[in-house]
Amino acid sequence: MSQRLKTFYLETAVPKLTEQFKYINIHQVPKVVKVTVNRGLGEAAQNAKALEATLSEMATITGQKPVVTRAKKAIAGFKIREGMPVGVMVTLRADLMYAFLDRLINLALPRIRDFRGISPKSFDGRGNYTLGLREQLIFPEVSYDSIDQIRGMDVSIITTATSDEEGRALLKVLGMPFRES
Repeated sequence: MSQRLKTFYLETAVPKLTEQFKYINIHQVPKVVKVTVNRGLGEAAQNAKALEATLSEMATITGQKPVVTRAKKAIAGFKIREGMPVGVMVTLRADLMYAFLDRLINLALPRIRDFRGISPKSFDGRGNYTLGLREQLIFPEVSYDSIDQIRGMDVSIITTATSDEEGRALLKVLGMPFRES
């Protein structure tokens, strides 16, 4: 388990953020609470193989077994009944979260074609950041031969920051490659 990002946060990011925002108490410094990785699977209702493939893929990428999300109500237009599987998600905390973030920032994001940085505008107003990935092949754990179809996923980074400015500063210190506007 890679402790690199966690020690970097404690030794480098905390003092930097304390100085930048003039925090009095160390507990005011924003930190990453959890990371959720989510993938919607519309075709899972008809195709059980897609669900199986996604479950194993997400487990490989995140290092944790994903949970299947089910439809809350029936939607006839989409041929979905209540209780049918419609996606998978993983919530990462503590060491697994830091290991995943480290791999995302330093290995996966730079492998995106024509990568110029991620949008600094995807904050929710409370310091949390959501990022949409178009394909799973950017993760080095996933081999090209083992996938049946290219599918994207959403990665949400939930922080204790009170504002977008604090959240952006935290992620920037951790090495998130934001695009210069």
